[in-house]
Amino acid sequence: MLERFKKSGIDWIVVFLGNPGAKYAATRHNVGFMTADVCEREEGIKIARIRFRALTDKMNISGTQVLLLKPQTYMNLSGASVSEAARFYKVPPEQIIVISDDMAIPVGKLRIRAKGSAGGHNGLKSIIEKLGTDTFPRIKLGIGTPEGEQPDIINWVLGSFKNQEASEIDDATQRAWSAVKTIISDGIDKAMNKFN
Repeated sequence: MLERFKKSGIDWIVVFLGNPGAKYAATRHNVGFMTADVCEREEGIKIARIRFRALTDKMNISGTQVLLLKPQTYMNLSGASVSEAARFYKVPPEQIIVISDDMAIPVGKLRIRAKGSAGGHNGLKSIIEKLGTDTFPRIKLGIGTPEGEQPDIINWVLGSFKNQEASEIDDATQRAWSAVKTIISDGIDKAMNKFN
């Protein structure tokens, strides 16, 4: 009887961070959305239902019900979308996986963490602020660092991947989606050992 009222059957939320709109589609800042594209291709689904100020879909991973979430709020306000979904489904932060870009990591490398600071990332900062904790798993995809004494950070993150980088990111987004499934099915420690 109690199970019926538990949390509408959703146990995990996977958050793909990015900025909505065609002009941001292939930018460094949108590797989260690129990972969502991999998810759609591999799982034969469409993350398209509008809920929680996001595009959403649901799927089953290893017997676990998962909400897939692409916030449409722009990066800096992602936390509003994530916290709405988390409250609605009563999903604890420890079961919210966030996929984002990271300039401190070389292009195409993954770094999985169970918790941590925003590290200057406005999307993560917004989520930490709205959830009231930094204890949620995240998969960071390296987008590299711009060169020069005073690098133009904004143009870098809103720029696109060049040449070899594009294939490295394509591979990284596929590994990121595999890492999501590993975290949910086998735990974050196994995912860190396998993908970091």
